[in-house]
Amino acid sequence: MYNLIDKHKRLIQVIVAIIFLPFAFFGVDSYFRASDAAVAVATVGDYRISQQEFNRALRERQETIRRITGGRADPALLDSAALRFDVIEALIRQRLLLNRAQRGGMAISDRQLQSVIRELPLFQRDGRFSFQLYEQFLRSEGMTPAMFEAKLRQDLILQHMDDAFGGSGFVPRTVTEWLARLSEQQREVSVYVFTLDKFMPQVKLEADAAKRYYDSHQDEFRIPEQVRVEYVALTVDALLPQIAIDPAEVRKFYDDNRAQFETKEERQASHILISVEPGAGAEAKQAARAKAEEIYRQLKQKPDRFAELAKQHSQDPGSATKGGDLGYFGRGATPKAFEDAVFQMKVGEISPPVESVDGFHIIRLMAVKAGQSRSFEQVRGQIETDLKRQRAARKFAEVAENFNNLVFEQAESLKPAAELARTSPQQSGWITRERADESRLNHPKLLQAIFSEDVIKNKRNTEVVEVAPGVLVAARMLEHKPAAVRPFDEVKAAIVKNLALQQAGQLAAQEGRERLEKLKRGQDAEVTWGSAQLVGRVDAKGLSEPVLKQAFRVDAAKLPAYTGVDDPRSGFTLIRVTRVVEPEKIPPERQKSLAEGLRQMLGQQEMLAYIESLKQKADVTISKELLEKK
Repeated sequence: MYNLIDKHKRLIQVIVAIIFLPFAFFGVDSYFRASDAAVAVATVGDYRISQQEFNRALRERQETIRRITGGRADPALLDSAALRFDVIEALIRQRLLLNRAQRGGMAISDRQLQSVIRELPLFQRDGRFSFQLYEQFLRSEGMTPAMFEAKLRQDLILQHMDDAFGGSGFVPRTVTEWLARLSEQQREVSVYVFTLDKFMPQVKLEADAAKRYYDSHQDEFRIPEQVRVEYVALTVDALLPQIAIDPAEVRKFYDDNRAQFETKEERQASHILISVEPGAGAEAKQAARAKAEEIYRQLKQKPDRFAELAKQHSQDPGSATKGGDLGYFGRGATPKAFEDAVFQMKVGEISPPVESVDGFHIIRLMAVKAGQSRSFEQVRGQIETDLKRQRAARKFAEVAENFNNLVFEQAESLKPAAELARTSPQQSGWITRERADESRLNHPKLLQAIFSEDVIKNKRNTEVVEVAPGVLVAARMLEHKPAAVRPFDEVKAAIVKNLALQQAGQLAAQEGRERLEKLKRGQDAEVTWGSAQLVGRVDAKGLSEPVLKQAFRVDAAKLPAYTGVDDPRSGFTLIRVTRVVEPEKIPPERQKSLAEGLRQMLGQQEMLAYIESLKQKADVTISKELLEKK
């Protein structure tokens, strides 16, 4: 358990975001068969994936996509069938793995779970665990401690299995070295570009070319249906200025919750662990004890050798390489016998072997960090802000119902709702069915409501839509533009230019290929090459990606070697390779990084194959009708 945090730093970042482990998408058609799981979106053996569980997972995936795209995700993608099936597939794979882990006896103890939660950066203030931040997070996510801990426990088990496969891939050293040498190889390259502008004078378009293109490509010039709206947003933040907190209430909260503003004493210790397997017999225990006592005798004579002997003998992989250092920890983070010993020691003292559930520990106390208590003045502002936000959230729930009623009952105007929200209606730019530039309007459900018949034809308010936690929005139409095709005269010049560039590109490619054939035959192609550059796969020296790839793709067995790349946007590029420079020595870190990447890739392939085998053996069904409910 001592190396649990180090092993799962990557997982901790994932858990904070509350997203699911990524897996490659498999087909799901084979699951659409008769099922009596009337209230389940899918079943995996006896386990039912409920509509509620699926909806929660879908919302989390949608929020992740919005975060990654900066709120510019296509609303059609966020509510697409492909995304919904991808989410149910992820839930099925998770359940298959969790079932397998349960059958194999894999579990995360309460102590391990507590240790992970205490180390999550999201729950730390000034480098220490804050129960207040933990509670705030749970409230913001609408989760109880039991719900969060159950989710975290599952994620830790899944990560254990992922790590097991990720570290199992085997890559021969010769393969790694060969790939490393290829990746570090350099080539001397020079280029000559047949640019489009050189061929523009040769372009001759037919008189009606632009009109014929326009008539046959109407969809390119179609302007989608658009609207402009005014909208009102009710937010928790907007209610904060209306909240007043009595100073006496702030003081009372501090007095009633002093433990939240105190940090307990923490101690830094190092240890040498001689482990004992669970269920080991008396003989094995005695052997481990004897070894621990022998190390302790050596340390009594030479205490300064503690780190050296820890690296040599300790069987705790998380701390042995660090000389046994466990860092700082408080009470409740280690087994009781270990904790009792540590909190009775003096700095610099080395303990005799201490027996715990893990084996025998020789402990050295490195330092003590005394507990601290923050004064009322130090935390008064923080408490007042938190109390305001709590009260604003309660007020929001009360105001939201009235807000919704006003929007619905007075459907010809947003002013009453705006007055209730203590704000003014805002006006949008032009919006399409697919997207809006304003982030609060760029929500699939709200866009659907804006383009409904009731809003566009009857000019009524939209329904109230929750576009984010604590943010309600209603809108009404100001202007409407039906879908149309841009007039030919408006786009004629652009069409003529594009057709001319297209034809110039064809002429450039034709000329480039003819010159390339001459070069390959050893003839004079009348090419004035640019200056030669020594380039690498990760050091392009200004070459475009297609040109760089082609320069390393060409057979360099006979030099100079020639090739070319056709790019309709820039012309045709002739490429000459005159020298190949093999790396004298591969940096160890580069070779190690490459080997690790290959192992992870092979391990992931094994994981996917394993999941597929579990699917074949399990009774998995999907209710297509429930899954497609929106």
